Amino acid sequence: MKTVFLEAHNLKNKFSGFGQFNYHLIKALSKQETPGFKMMLNVQDVIGMKAEFGNSFKYKRYQSIQRHKPFRIKKKYNLWHSLNQNIKIEPFFKIPYLLTVHDIHFVTEGSETLQKKLREKFEEKLSRATAIVYISKFAKQDTNSHFNVPNIPEYVIYNGNTITDVSIPETFKLGKPTPDKFLFSIGDFSERKNFKSLVSMLPFLPEYSLVLSGNNSSIYADQLTQLAEDLGVQNRVIQTGKIGDDEKKYYLSKCAAFVFPSHREGFGIPPIEAMRFGKPVFISNNTSLPEIGGEHSFYWDHYEPQYMAGTLKNGMKKYNDQKDFYTQWYIDRAKSFNWDTTAKEYIKVYQTILR
Repeated sequence: MKTVFLEAHNLKNKFSGFGQFNYHLIKALSKQETPGFKMMLNVQDVIGMKAEFGNSFKYKRYQSIQRHKPFRIKKKYNLWHSLNQNIKIEPFFKIPYLLTVHDIHFVTEGSETLQKKLREKFEEKLSRATAIVYISKFAKQDTNSHFNVPNIPEYVIYNGNTITDVSIPETFKLGKPTPDKFLFSIGDFSERKNFKSLVSMLPFLPEYSLVLSGNNSSIYADQLTQLAEDLGVQNRVIQTGKIGDDEKKYYLSKCAAFVFPSHREGFGIPPIEAMRFGKPVFISNNTSLPEIGGEHSFYWDHYEPQYMAGTLKNGMKKYNDQKDFYTQWYIDRAKSFNWDTTAKEYIKVYQTILR
């Protein structure tokens, strides 16, 4: 029996972007038939994974020392799948190797020293790869424009939507009051997510508050607070910090619109999550976002505050004038991104390489 090794230790940070990808892909893979091969998970919480997925997988305990070359995993698996481009755990020997590329933000972010280091690591992965999966057409295009990609099979497999059940437990209670009419966004509090542009447009949208969720223990979060004070909108900007699934569903179900002015996305799951609730989606017209958002999302071409506010007002009017149409279109589009479909596509790639 052949074995596909899934380097999935990012599951230890389940609510990070990579953690969510790892978890939902693995959950979907656990439900699929895999004739001719077995899958092995490299994870930290072996007991927890076994309790959830049972005999769907074999299990190997992740150890951080495996990051160092002399201690790399020496077993020659039939296929090694590196579930994201930043993983430091690598096989000791040259074996069939599938690389999933989510984004190459590192080519423009951070110091030149850090960029150089990450480029070199990524180039090593490319040279090792037998095949590459990209999570969007943009991710494929962006990678090929910045790197000499080997002449190997390349695939585009979209992520699924992480929210399939929109119900909220009857016992759920939000610990703080919610504004009557608010815009919602979620993500890392960083320059790339561009939350400052949302705060800057609030003076032109006096009827709305803004709820921002995510890890706000950062200098950027402090800058957002100061910007809100400078603009006199501090009472209309709410930073919730990290939130759980039920809280996220609550905000998505209650918000007037979802707003996501990101500078750069390899895929962009949050807008799809908002679509599942039928909410109008306002996103940047760049990178992968038009590919994911489709023809009936609303787009910002730039981030001048009054222009952004005008785009939102016009979009909300269109949405409200044809609410039934837009609501159903968003829900259908969200449902088209399905983790079971994603898992089936990955299994096809595994089988192709194993043959």
